[in-house]
Amino acid sequence: MLKYHLIWVPRRRRKVLVGAVAHRLEALLRERAKALSVEIEHLAIRPDHLHMFVNAPPSLAVSQLVYRFKGHTSRVLRQEFAHLRKMPSMWTTAYFATTAGRVSEATIHNYIEAQSTRA
Repeated sequence: MLKYHLIWVPRRRRKVLVGAVAHRLEALLRERAKALSVEIEHLAIRPDHLHMFVNAPPSLAVSQLVYRFKGHTSRVLRQEFAHLRKMPSMWTTAYFATTAGRVSEATIHNYIEAQSTRA
């Protein structure tokens, strides 16, 4: 298993990941993770971005992992929340990914946890 710290943002970094959208996004990410045999070790959804620390099988490339998470959540969220359909797309095409090899797991967990305390 490979551990990745993933970050991505909504289109134009809009602050749309709040309230019911954030709750539904979390549920969708956890559903998709289970279907992909991926374990979400930590998840932090901020209004304008999200952080995930995942444990994924080596058979799934990180680009495919992100593509599947973003594609599924975009489709469902835009179907369920009309205000999201006004955006040209839900997510930007970019994402950040790093493995846990260069820093400790505890450092990544602490960093993601600190995102929840920021204003």
